[in-house]
Amino acid sequence: MSKSAIFTGLVIFIIIALFPFWINFGKTAPVPEPELVGKAKTAKKCVLDKMDMRANHMSLLDEWRDSVVRDANRIYTNTDGKEFAMSLSTGENSCLGCHEDKSKFCDKCHNYASVDPYCWECHTEPKEIK
Repeated sequence: MSKSAIFTGLVIFIIIALFPFWINFGKTAPVPEPELVGKAKTAKKCVLDKMDMRANHMSLLDEWRDSVVRDANRIYTNTDGKEFAMSLSTGENSCLGCHEDKSKFCDKCHNYASVDPYCWECHTEPKEIK
């Protein structure tokens, strides 16, 4: 096999491998900002700070699920000493107690990231605020 055939093959491979990046270059949308309504809008801080919640909420919810199901522990105390119900219900001091509108808060980012969380396979999906 000649050097030119190998070089041509490598160039074709690189073009094919990088094609998805080239075709989408500059077409990315900005990360959506979840819309806070109700209690979440007036609250100073969530369970964790904003950046921690963005990066680790899925891990936190997994830990909460295990804690509630396996250990029957239903209260989470954050670093400030504030207690939260480890629940996806709309009850007082729970996730959806503050973040009342799933479509404006959860779905915005999950749709952007093409993530389909399985929370609502077991939990009742909250009704949206009108």
